[in-house]
Formats: sequence, C-alpha cells, structure tokens
Amino acid sequence: MTISFKDRVAIVTGAGGGLGRAYALELAARGAKVVVNDLGGSRDGTGHSDAALKVVEEIKAAGGEAMSNGGSVTEYEQMVEMVAKTKEAWGGVHILINNAGILRDKSFAKMEMADWKLVVDVHLNGSANCTKAVWDMMREQTYGRILNTASSTGLFGNFGQANYGAAKLGLAGLTKTLALEGAKYNVRVNTLAPVAGTRMTEDLGMPEMLFNALSPENVAPMALYLVSEDAPTNMICGAGAGAYHAAYITLTPGVALPADERTPEGIAAVWDQIIDRTGEIVPQSGGEQSQVVMAALAKIGGLGA
Repeated sequence: MTISFKDRVAIVTGAGGGLGRAYALELAARGAKVVVNDLGGSRDGTGHSDAALKVVEEIKAAGGEAMSNGGSVTEYEQMVEMVAKTKEAWGGVHILINNAGILRDKSFAKMEMADWKLVVDVHLNGSANCTKAVWDMMREQTYGRILNTASSTGLFGNFGQANYGAAKLGLAGLTKTLALEGAKYNVRVNTLAPVAGTRMTEDLGMPEMLFNALSPENVAPMALYLVSEDAPTNMICGAGAGAYHAAYITLTPGVALPADERTPEGIAAVWDQIIDRTGEIVPQSGGEQSQVVMAALAKIGGLGA
C-alpha cells in the first residue's frame, strides 16, 4: 500500500524549519499542494525570517507545488485570510497540521504571566484559530484531516515548562472533542507528541549522535499517517528516532462508597482500590465516566445507597 496525497491541499504551520519543514516536504513529495506557514524568528517567538520561502523553493525545486504564508497563528483574521487564499488558489483545504510553537521556559516560581499567556496563545489558541478557520470548509466538503501537536511535557510533565505543558495537554483535550464533532463529516482529528532535535531543543545539551537520531524526518512518517485518508481519529501518538507509540487517557473502575463512608477518611481507606488499574478502560467520550460511576454504584445497591 502506498499512501498518496495527490489532489490534497495541506496547510502546515510553523513549517519554516524543524518538524514543520519535514512534514511539508514529505507531503509535497507525495503529491500534496502545501501552504508553508511560518512567522519566522527564534524559538522564543521573537524576530522574523524568510524560512517559509526557502521551504517553498525546496518543494518547487523537487517538482512540487507550494506557497508561503507569513501569518501569525495567534491572529484569527490572518488565519482566515490564509485559508481563503488557499481555497482561491487550490479549491479547498484537506489537511491541517498545527505545528507552530515557541518556548519560554522557566520554573513556575520565576515565570512571568506574560510568558505563560504567550506560550498558551501560540500553542493552544493558535491551533484553535487555524482549526476554526478550516472547520466549516472541511465539514462542507465532508473531508478533513487535522493533526495537533502535543508533547511529553503536556502528557507527563517536565520541570520548568508549566506554560508549555498546560497548552500541550489542552491540545489533546481539543483533539478529543473535535474528533467527536467531526466524525459524521469525515473530519478526523489526532494528536502527535514528537521527540525531535529541532531549534526548540538544540540547546538542551543532548549528545550529537542522539540529536541526529532525533531528526524531524523520523517523526514525519507518523504525522503523515495521521493525516492520511485511512487515518484513525481521536488518537494520541508519539514518535521519535524511528520509534512509534500510542498514549491513552484511562479510567479505573473505582469504588462507590455508602453514604456514611463518603469522607476523606473513607477515601483513604479504599485508596488502593481506587487506583487499582485492573479492568481500566479507555473512554471514547466524557460520558463514559458517568457510566463508570453508575456501574460502581450498582455494586452497592444504586443511587439510594
């Protein structure tokens, strides 16, 4: 089986370098027309560059079709304009990869709220802006593939990245709701947590051999699969150095307590049972938590217990 993107139009944000560049190049190599969006600048979001133009030149030199866009993902109107120009040029948008991001790393004690707000604005609100700009079009054409970029920091935590982690886990939550809302319109939405050596990670002091192994090109296969025609939906996947995996948000069966035991002491007494993962599930929607609650209550005689 060969996965092709012929006759597909893709927008990749933050595509002037690193992961976004790798995604854009590979999508174009497989036949997609690609909008290379990049505001440019350094990893903290300052400065400007012509990085997007260089990636477009690479794509065209290889025989592909691409155009650049310098809009900021934090400005909704600019994203709407980008999508409108894309539709005018190529007829629609089938794929969106929300990849743009910045870092403002500090421990929470030392972090200024301006750094908190900017990182959340770029990663979480920026992805929402881009997605909202294509959402109605994808629903109307009954086809869309959207990939949000999470992080191990969002899924599992990392010292000094409270702003980044909050935004990244927020994107996983956005994905899960949009996957449900887009299902009947054939709009599939997934989350990717990449591990890659890019400008975002270049000064972390990792050995050169590891930095090279963590090339963006080793993440791109998972990204492209998750925006392909036969992609799954509502998944959280990871990729790095040629290793690929999935992450899940699970729910244990838990314990229901009789009315006279519903105290902090009662919780402490059954804590080991509450966190016992035997029989845990992977909910596909928020409503399944209510089902787990009702199942636990049934064991002690229902709501009247």
